Amino acid sequence: MNMTSHVVRLFSLGLVLMSATSAPAATSEADFSTAYAAAEAADKEAGRLRNQWTVTAEALADAKKAADKGDFDRAVASAKEAEALAKASIVQATSEKEAWKNLEIR
Repeated sequence: MNMTSHVVRLFSLGLVLMSATSAPAATSEADFSTAYAAAEAADKEAGRLRNQWTVTAEALADAKKAADKGDFDRAVASAKEAEALAKASIVQATSEKEAWKNLEIR
């Protein structure tokens, strides 16, 4: 894998993470449930690939705590952040699965 592909992957991950911070105002419990379910599904897939990140679990816990307090705006934002992190860990797992083959022993 060359330097350009690494830059493209990092840029893509950055876009995914940036999109997680744009939660609409006045969210509801239903919005939270939808966002949380998507985050959990992505985290489960990361687990299947054996590449779950601890920061994803922290973001999921933050989302749950905010929802328990009725702060659904923050809960949805945290759930979307968790989903983005889980998706980034999936990208990492799949790209590294093949990247090692391109290493040169010197």
